[in-house]
Amino acid sequence: MSEPAGCFDLITMGRIGVDLYPLQTGVPLPEVKSFGKFLGGSAANVAVAAVRLGRTTAVITRTGDDPFGTYLHQQLKEFGVDDRFVTPVAAYPTPITFCEIFPPDDFPLYFYRRPKAPDLEIRTDELDFRAIRSARIFWITGTGLSEEPSRSATLAALEARNKAGTTVFDLDWRPMFWSDPEAARPYYAEALRHATVAVGNLDECEIATGVREPQACAEALLDAGVELAVVKQGPMGVLAVHRDGTTAEVPPVPVEVVNGLGAGDAFGGSLCHGLLSGRPLEETMRYANAAGALVASRLACSSAMPTEQEVAGLLAGA
Repeated sequence: MSEPAGCFDLITMGRIGVDLYPLQTGVPLPEVKSFGKFLGGSAANVAVAAVRLGRTTAVITRTGDDPFGTYLHQQLKEFGVDDRFVTPVAAYPTPITFCEIFPPDDFPLYFYRRPKAPDLEIRTDELDFRAIRSARIFWITGTGLSEEPSRSATLAALEARNKAGTTVFDLDWRPMFWSDPEAARPYYAEALRHATVAVGNLDECEIATGVREPQACAEALLDAGVELAVVKQGPMGVLAVHRDGTTAEVPPVPVEVVNGLGAGDAFGGSLCHGLLSGRPLEETMRYANAAGALVASRLACSSAMPTEQEVAGLLAGA
């Protein structure tokens, strides 16, 4: 951990776990013979994606005090993500996630996060507010709002951040983590008031705004308080609208899809890279789309995150 706290390009806060992905595609879980083990969780994956593009990153999260927790620390260090803000929870096991792989667009997820995931045990009194305030980008997720004490810690971090630099709210809607959508909306609204960027697909934007049409989603997110709204539309590409009137709408980069589950996190890490680089909005969206496409063409999530050279190569051939 060579970086002093406060010198990070990006700090993410939220979900971490172990992904156990089938090494056979096109078969249901009962018929899978073997699995690959990977670092997973949206907050961790976004941090890895940004590291692969040359950024300094850290993640605020918690694991179980068990061998899988040790594995996640090892993986974060190997990828180059600072793990100083990752602490153990003795009471709960490190979560695991299984998926089924039916390309090109069916990838059911099975979360094992009971009785409770350690990453929902992030506590306000453990946060390094100085590091959170001084990070160039701070990234939080909707899952972090789903239960206490993580909910209060996430909102406290946002309030302390006070829109310093760039603060990204990954809408990250996972219905299995909430009792119903209506329970989520007040907390999403509160987070949006403190964020400068909102990122989500149409389902997630609908939870946050109550509307589903892409342009209406973007406008509603801007009205809720952010400066930049990024609406991911799957095969229809991505729409980004800035409060200053700048708009970018770019198509997806065509690839042969192997596993689409990590594409959004690759997009997120690349979005952060583009924002940090000061690139024009349309260039940032095209680059992020390409990063997501590369991961969709690979089996894993974290270990599949592309380098700048790989993204540039795909764009050059597109």
